[in-house]
Amino acid sequence: MTKTVVITGANRGIGLAMAREFNALNYNVIALCRQSSPSLRQLGLTTIEDVDVATSEGRDVMVAALGLVKIDILINNAGILRDESLGDLNSDTIREQFEVNALAPLLVVEALDAQLVSGAKVALITSRMGSIADNGSGGRYGYRMSKAALNAAGMSLAKDLAGREISVGLYHPGYVQTDMVGNNGDISAQTAASRLVGLINEQDMSQTGVFKHSNGEILPW
Repeated sequence: MTKTVVITGANRGIGLAMAREFNALNYNVIALCRQSSPSLRQLGLTTIEDVDVATSEGRDVMVAALGLVKIDILINNAGILRDESLGDLNSDTIREQFEVNALAPLLVVEALDAQLVSGAKVALITSRMGSIADNGSGGRYGYRMSKAALNAAGMSLAKDLAGREISVGLYHPGYVQTDMVGNNGDISAQTAASRLVGLINEQDMSQTGVFKHSNGEILPW
């Protein structure tokens, strides 16, 4: 039976590349986004627009459009990056990153919890910038804090979903050439997606709650 994967933020960047990868592997891909893109439309996938995961209205659109679809893999990919430094803090952008990067993925999982099949997989696209042990340069307060919060949520989800044999993976994609970083990364979105899809396909209960780089390295908290 064809498995269904749901991906947030699937209209560009890593989300779009993962949608392309899973489609090539003959998954039933459902792409969620605020607004579709020409590249996403070319894939001919089931696409649900007007899904702003940081708003209750956007999540309501998601739930209504998905109906009773059973989900084998749920990938929380949507995220934002803003820049704050000591002496130039912006509480609004810090809150915005918490809403999108940390709270929204948790609320998406809760909203779709009943549709996750036994043995399903939840993947959270996080960042090594959320690692406290790995912070060697400081700054980026909102992004670092929001991704650390996402990691904490991921560990709790791993515990809470274990009884249903639902695994949770936390993945740092790498420094990826996307709009988020002005296309200054050192690997392409397609390379990152290929690695991530491979790791997600291998994900099982023996690895639930593990924080990994897309190259397979286990990252410190």
